[in-house]
Amino acid sequence: MAPIGNLRQRPARRLTQLYAGLVLYGVSMALMIRSGLGLDPWDVFHQGLSRHTGLSFGTVTIAVGALVLLLWIPLRQRPGLGTVSNVLVIGLVVDATLALLPGGGPLAARAALLVAGIVANGAATALYLGARLGPGPRDGLMTGYVARRPGRSVRLVRTVIEITVLILGWLLGGTVGVGTVAYALTIGPLAQFFLPVFMVDLPPREPAGPEPGGHNVVEAPATDCGQPR
Repeated sequence: MAPIGNLRQRPARRLTQLYAGLVLYGVSMALMIRSGLGLDPWDVFHQGLSRHTGLSFGTVTIAVGALVLLLWIPLRQRPGLGTVSNVLVIGLVVDATLALLPGGGPLAARAALLVAGIVANGAATALYLGARLGPGPRDGLMTGYVARRPGRSVRLVRTVIEITVLILGWLLGGTVGVGTVAYALTIGPLAQFFLPVFMVDLPPREPAGPEPGGHNVVEAPATDCGQPR
């Protein structure tokens, strides 16, 4: 198994790639928000919460990520540096980008923002996951749940969770539209396209033994090639 989160191998390359990916991810989210044409399921939920709480979009993103990370505890998941950084960096960057990027404009301009946001999101996904420093909190929750319940499909668990947050976000007033559908159809292929370019090669290592007390700690896999959230 690759040493996810272990910085002894190629630290400069991996740290640079990790934070470049997280920054680009935050920018891509802001582009999609400013398009006004629809968001991915988790961001529909974040936007709905933001509108009801008065908190900024980025603050809500950070808060939800932190709460999801707490759910790793009963699953005995071990977060990597990338996991913790994901919670903080993306929310800060999306707020900063929204402050600089005006909204509105003609439909063609908004469509361009949407396309740029989705493509940038796919590249950001590959950059972040390719650094192999731990999955995002939402991805790790899904993979950790499946690891504790063999036979469950990660894709099925992901679909159920994302449909649930999408419905909740829509009910709260989040933006669902053509961008939501476009994101769902293209983010997987985009991540698969970019991931071989940015995947950092690391030497294998022997699996870790049980922790003291006989409890195995599940080290979350980097991804199932979904989004790094």
